[in-house]
Amino acid sequence: MAAEQPPDGYLFDLYRRYIGEPEGRTDVYVGFGLFFGGIGIAVTALVLFLWGSTHEAHTLDSAYYNWIQPAYALGMLSLPAMMLGIVVLLPSERRMLYTSIGGAVITAVAVSGFLYAYPTNWHFVRDVDYTVEVVATYAVGLSGLIASTGAALVAHYLDLARQAETVEIDDADEEDELSDADVQRDIDEAMEDVELSWGGVEKTEHKRLSFSENDLEGVSIDASAGTKTTRSSGVDAQVDGLKGLKGGETKKTTSSSTVDDQTTKLKELREQKRREAAADEESRSAGVVSALLSRFRTLVARK
Repeated sequence: MAAEQPPDGYLFDLYRRYIGEPEGRTDVYVGFGLFFGGIGIAVTALVLFLWGSTHEAHTLDSAYYNWIQPAYALGMLSLPAMMLGIVVLLPSERRMLYTSIGGAVITAVAVSGFLYAYPTNWHFVRDVDYTVEVVATYAVGLSGLIASTGAALVAHYLDLARQAETVEIDDADEEDELSDADVQRDIDEAMEDVELSWGGVEKTEHKRLSFSENDLEGVSIDASAGTKTTRSSGVDAQVDGLKGLKGGETKKTTSSSTVDDQTTKLKELREQKRREAAADEESRSAGVVSALLSRFRTLVARK
């Protein structure tokens, strides 16, 4: 499966990722062209220098200088090209861009002087020497490029910092503008999955049966079967019960009787038990005597 291509190309994707939203297509193409072109020039200069180093430098007309001269010139051009590309890419002020262009032009003039002077009029090889002029010109142009590039980078980072601060302030304002409805909605969402209990009574699981009207057609149902009727114990009793559930209050039963009263009641109860036991004993004794007399009368009647 092929990777999804950015709508505006990889260069614009890189620009948005590291810099921001581009203001124009020209700046993106020119900036990346100069930056990556400078890198390519530097690589080419390095290859030429390595290849030229394989030759012997016996005379000024030898192949060594034929390869080393363009290597040095390309190396001198690579750095200004990359720095100018950075300034073009960054959303900097126009004066910084003009300063960078002026510095690049001055370095290009210095490179032209180097190509003219090297190697015959370079570093006191002959009577005429342009080393100081070429190096000084190149240094002036490169200094302008460094100054403008640094100013553009600093301005870009300051702009990013201001944008980040603005975003934070906007987020804080949005949080302050929360209405009561928003707060209530957040509370309802947070408590949606929470099971509450009141007074320590845990929520119990029940089975709920649902029927449609069609399911009960033609079926006789005894409404009183399996149902439990409860009677209200009054408002005060229910309030007391709810207080007990909510606050953990327990029922308390008090008695107005004293210890002496309870002792008297206990003595009366024991006396009553004793009398009942005596009455039972007399009843059993009378029953035995009556049985003996009845037996005796039966024997006498037989004789």
